[in-house]
Amino acid sequence: MPRCYPISMTAPVASGEAFWSGRPETAFAAGSTILTQGETTGRLFVLTGGEVLIERDGAPIAVISEPGAILGEMSLLLDAPHAATVKAVSDCRAVVIENGGAIIKSDPRAIMAVSKLLARRLDALTGYLADLKKQYAGSDEHFAMVHDVLGCLCTHQSRPFEAGSDREHT
Repeated sequence: MPRCYPISMTAPVASGEAFWSGRPETAFAAGSTILTQGETTGRLFVLTGGEVLIERDGAPIAVISEPGAILGEMSLLLDAPHAATVKAVSDCRAVVIENGGAIIKSDPRAIMAVSKLLARRLDALTGYLADLKKQYAGSDEHFAMVHDVLGCLCTHQSRPFEAGSDREHT
């Protein structure tokens, strides 16, 4: 299984400060689907053990095994279906919070953990973008447009982004 570009999925917390402390864990068997792209569950997951694969449109994005990894937060924050599928690579355990949106809105520890997670991802993607821009600066190759596309995605602010290609509609 390919390892993907490493983006931290956790937000470090001091012992006992985690918003999921004291909540029961749920077991997921290896091979089971935890979240399905396109579905809306309202759930927030915190990985406490095992390894998961994150896929978008069938393409592997990341393999995560960090305890404390938060999954499902984008769907809750954007009030949209899940943007990716999460599958258990090994037997896994996670805290499953049924009404994740409510905990994000009501518990400052939850919003801080999710905010740190998203900031960490943005920092990693911005670093990746900077590296790509350096590699393809002045290039006439097809990949030279990558820095423009990623630059637009990283600074996107308002309306929802719709992934895809104009080629799909011709």
